[in-house]
Amino acid sequence: MINRKTYFVLGLLLHFAMAGFAQSDGSQLVKIPQGSSVKLRANSANSSSFQWIKDGEAITNANLQLYEVTTSGSYTVITFNVAGCESEISDPVVVIVEGTAALLADVSIKKSSEMKSITVNEPFEYSLKVFNNGPSNATKVSVTDILPASLRFEQLIAPNIGRADYSNSTKTVLWEIDKMTNGQSAELRIKVKAIQPGVITNTATVASAETDPVPNNNSSEDNKQIIGIVIPNVFTPNDDGKNDTFEIPGIENYENEVTIINRWGGTIYQSKGYKNDWKGEGLNEGTYYYVVKVKSQSGKWEVYNGYVTLLRAKQ
Repeated sequence: MINRKTYFVLGLLLHFAMAGFAQSDGSQLVKIPQGSSVKLRANSANSSSFQWIKDGEAITNANLQLYEVTTSGSYTVITFNVAGCESEISDPVVVIVEGTAALLADVSIKKSSEMKSITVNEPFEYSLKVFNNGPSNATKVSVTDILPASLRFEQLIAPNIGRADYSNSTKTVLWEIDKMTNGQSAELRIKVKAIQPGVITNTATVASAETDPVPNNNSSEDNKQIIGIVIPNVFTPNDDGKNDTFEIPGIENYENEVTIINRWGGTIYQSKGYKNDWKGEGLNEGTYYYVVKVKSQSGKWEVYNGYVTLLRAKQ
């Protein structure tokens, strides 16, 4: 019979006994001798079931309040009440079985989009920044970004390290990095185009071959407001019945302000609640600067700046 000593972590992330222990940034580090085990307890009132997770993956049949650990890894738990409502995922307990030389690499990701206001069918870029916060080198780093249906892929801008590809069939960006040293970072930029208005939510994730002591930073979500208007760059007020006004399709659906400025910085036209009716009365042919403000559904004013050319000659 194997004489295996069992240690306990009681009240997950609140108390432990007998095993080697440290705590940092909401996580616990527990060290046990090889051949031993540690019991984790989910300290949650009014819970009827549980799901234990190792290194970001659900553990099969690990659905009791107590879970016995014998291998190194980062362990978290989700609890469920009688109605089936789930809790937030717990902070991790990182278990190291001494003598197994477990490697820890805290890889994290930050996804962000361009700060400028974007309209339908206007290209913009996402930035994916990946970090290895250590303490070990990270190997077989894999970044996955599944684009939502409301986005059209345009281009991958080559990352500074690693290989990136896009699959049209699954709308998935896969970025693979063989090795990131402790403290190293990398960036990939993705050019896309929004094909419908609204808030586009997009999430990217990262993982590596090593145990990650802080799995909560392995994903990053970006929410981008897309306004459903199209701003033209030319109009022809020559009374031929075609393109006679500075028409901004979709602007009637929003609270808005439109300002037109000449080359000397003077305001020559301004309207609140623009009705697509400006014909450039009294102006010469030429290029003028516009400022279009649109209030989004969230109540935020989105501002669009650019140039429109006025042409009067009939084609």
